[in-house]
Amino acid sequence: MDSKHYESAAGTHLRGDETTVKVLVAGHFGVGKTTYVKTLSAIRPLLTEEVMTAASIGTDDLSGVPHKTTTTVAMDFGRMSLSDDLVLYLFGAPGQQRFWSVVGDLARGALGALVLADTRRLGDSYPVIGLMEELGLPYAVAVNRFDGAPEYGLEQLRDAMDLEIDTPLVLCDARDHASAKGALVELVAYLIALAPAPV
Repeated sequence: MDSKHYESAAGTHLRGDETTVKVLVAGHFGVGKTTYVKTLSAIRPLLTEEVMTAASIGTDDLSGVPHKTTTTVAMDFGRMSLSDDLVLYLFGAPGQQRFWSVVGDLARGALGALVLADTRRLGDSYPVIGLMEELGLPYAVAVNRFDGAPEYGLEQLRDAMDLEIDTPLVLCDARDHASAKGALVELVAYLIALAPAPV
């Protein structure tokens, strides 16, 4: 992504009267979380990707992602506006289970999570979904459409992941701004529906 995508330096500051919402972007190792945050962020994202070394052999499962050379070791951070008065802070979490204490820390203060999944390794998303439920964090699932990955209908995917009927489930392409934004809109609509009615 080139720098033209991001807001100019003068446009990186908020007015101060916007509603800001923290959203966790979660998912297993290699599912596209960093790409997702990079695609959507209107500011230059903070990334903590590091080159994978021989030390990760036997620890990080590269099946399905044999060409992956980097991994997030702490978090990704980006910001996007869904409207003039609604700003989302995107916190991308690392996907390996050894970093789950970090995921728990990143989840603090988040209103919800978008869990990315990959049909080539759908089973890897189950522990992440379980973690979101353990944390009590409402979530939506976005199946990231990788080139050449098997395609399934939404109902098949919902059954495979044992998702509740009201849990949002969408297909998206983390590389495509409109598609990635659409998944986030589904999550936000779900979070609004869960919010208690004003008294």
